[in-house]
Amino acid sequence: MKLGIVITRTDPETVFNVLRLALYSLENGDQVQIFLSGKGVEIDQIEDARFDVKAEAQKVLEAGGEFLACGTCLKLRNSDGSELCPLSTLKDHYEVVRDSDRLITV
Repeated sequence: MKLGIVITRTDPETVFNVLRLALYSLENGDQVQIFLSGKGVEIDQIEDARFDVKAEAQKVLEAGGEFLACGTCLKLRNSDGSELCPLSTLKDHYEVVRDSDRLITV
């Protein structure tokens, strides 16, 4: 299965839980693409003692998950992106939506 996830929030618990699902999907042989949009491009700035979003995101990357981040949203935040938030385009966002067997938005 190809699982697409669109993250538009920075709530630590919400983002942590969707990353847990992404990791579980990868461990079960699925392909996972995560598109970060709006506040979602701030994922690498989320800090919470109970929900280690950065560590969970790193696990997703190491398991073969792919992160893409809205270039316009990054530019609005004066960011060039990062490994976790690679500068991407509306075309990339469209392809995640188009090509996913299942799509989750949070």
